[in-house]
Amino acid sequence: MSEWWAALHFLRPQWLWLLLTAPVIYFSFHIRDDVRARWKRYIEPDLLDHLIVARKRGWRVRPIHMICLFIILGAVAIAGPTWKREQPPFTEDKAPLVIALDLSQTMDAIDLNPTRLERAKLKLRDLLKLRNGGRTALFVYAGSTHMVLPFTTDFSLFDLYLSSLATSLMPREGKDSAQALAAISDFLKDEPVPGTILFVTDGIESHAVPAFRQFTAQKDNQNSILVMGVGTSGGGPIRIADNRFLTDSFGRRIYTKLDVNALRSLSHIDIPATTLTLNDDDIGWVQRRVQHHLNAVEQQSSKMRWIDEGYWITIPLAAIAVLWFRKGWTVRWVSAMLACLFVAPSSHAQSSFTWIDLWLTHDQQGRYYYEHGDFQKAADKFEDPLWKGLSFARGGDYENALNTFALVDSAEAWYNQGNVLAHLGKYPEAVQAYQQALARRQPWPEAQDNLSLVESLIPKADKKKDKEQETAPDLPPDQTKFDEKGKKGNKTVQIKLDPQKMAAIWMRNIQTTPADFLRRRFAMQAAKENHP
Repeated sequence: MSEWWAALHFLRPQWLWLLLTAPVIYFSFHIRDDVRARWKRYIEPDLLDHLIVARKRGWRVRPIHMICLFIILGAVAIAGPTWKREQPPFTEDKAPLVIALDLSQTMDAIDLNPTRLERAKLKLRDLLKLRNGGRTALFVYAGSTHMVLPFTTDFSLFDLYLSSLATSLMPREGKDSAQALAAISDFLKDEPVPGTILFVTDGIESHAVPAFRQFTAQKDNQNSILVMGVGTSGGGPIRIADNRFLTDSFGRRIYTKLDVNALRSLSHIDIPATTLTLNDDDIGWVQRRVQHHLNAVEQQSSKMRWIDEGYWITIPLAAIAVLWFRKGWTVRWVSAMLACLFVAPSSHAQSSFTWIDLWLTHDQQGRYYYEHGDFQKAADKFEDPLWKGLSFARGGDYENALNTFALVDSAEAWYNQGNVLAHLGKYPEAVQAYQQALARRQPWPEAQDNLSLVESLIPKADKKKDKEQETAPDLPPDQTKFDEKGKKGNKTVQIKLDPQKMAAIWMRNIQTTPADFLRRRFAMQAAKENHP
């Protein structure tokens, strides 16, 4: 309530001068209505007292009161009261979230059943359901940091990759939270909407705390950090196989504990932290803070327009105006209803007319149903093709969504077509749609990331032609080796391609599980870091 009151102001405060007319009219009416003041100059005071009929005491609502109220409300409405900012068109109204999941070996500890990592996955699935379409990206880290998914709203795709994650996928052992923070910060630097980084981990190393402190101290940084601790203070052994556990040089099992006090100490550098709970309190805590951070930053942003809330005052103004149907206070409601029947559109002219059409446009009605999760009704109401297509897509009607997006030739429409085609499994067509979007807007990190992801999902058979083009025989050989029959003129030619080209060809032709795909990609990224 205090934040709302502090943000309340008027867009056109000069119109508040109209408020002064209300008391002027009110007291002028009382002066004019004062019988004694009008006749005291003509009749003796003693006689006038007997001629004036005293009014009944008590207060009642009179027309002058409603006139003054109408003026006051009208002045406030015209002045444009506002207390929140307006999002730009096609900007997500849900806060973006980047999840940094710890895949170090200690996440295989069994103090949480079945393991810390598996329990963290369950919590992240619940969090994604609670976010209900919010843009979410996924990074994993141990001794190195890797992006699993860029920002996406596809829960099924997110769940597919989340299920395949394991500590064995990471090419480097250890834990480097500072490196993970630096990688995610670089990922968010071009993001127009302020986001939140959620570290899901069983501990933040002490040598990484200065990097977190520096991140929160940056004045131009609009992103925030949350930490969700995974584990128990009692700790547990680290499982490395079904019936095998990590041991020290003496053969004793190594136990790892969650340092709860260290997590709580992060609050001193403005980093809230929580631990996993048996109920949904932890994910509710995360989602509230993520959304609150976005709202707080947006309220401070000078690039976002303030929403003029004065139109809400037209409703009581209309109710007051109803009393002016006729002179006095009596309203013949039968006549009013007959008048409404005459002015209401006929069933032949517009059979779908509803009373809400008098107050909200079809797009405004569609946005209302969209925000409340009724995507079918939203699609029926929207006239804007992009919003209509988004409603079809969120409702699972991808065919209609694709047809609707096709009505518009814009970067956003092609991008959305690519998303729908990817949902339908039409990866080559999705690639073409993303390319069309990028041709109309550059740079566009989300479209580029989606393009790369969909290209990696195209089966090998569909990429055979591209592979042949990549390994065309007319490329000049970098090295030639002769066999033992060189005197007879027989020779073999080995063609060496650029390592990056070979990696791209190899990655595009992988047909394997998401876990194997991620393991190879992480290994390639780690090798590239070692040999830039």
